[in-house]
Amino acid sequence: MIEKAKILVVDDEEVVRLSYFRTLSGERCSVEVVRDGKDALQMMGQQPFDVVLLDLRMPEMDGMTVLKAIKEKWPESEVIIITGYPAVDSAKEAVTLGAYGYLAKPVGPDDVINAANGAMMHKRWALRCEQQTQCVATR
Repeated sequence: MIEKAKILVVDDEEVVRLSYFRTLSGERCSVEVVRDGKDALQMMGQQPFDVVLLDLRMPEMDGMTVLKAIKEKWPESEVIIITGYPAVDSAKEAVTLGAYGYLAKPVGPDDVINAANGAMMHKRWALRCEQQTQCVATR
């Protein structure tokens, strides 16, 4: 049996959090929502998430700072930046820091589902390749 994907939604706008929560909640994922970067890092410390949907502009701690912290402490977690202020420079920085994806708001339900599914497939593939490499190395 495949374990449910654990997804964390981080956005300072309640309407966005609720929208993503409703879109992703279901049989194949477990979804938690928080409103800022500090809460996101606390949640990650309690239970690392498979996928993090992360707003770029938030008060106190911006999305890039949160992305850096997540990739340093939980590199196996896939992060998707979702922003209402898209820019080529921030997209490049996000990818350089290890983000799986970068989406510009408004983001429809299908986009959220496709991005989360893509990130989960990427994570599972990476873990599978890592396990196979370890198996080959021990032979």
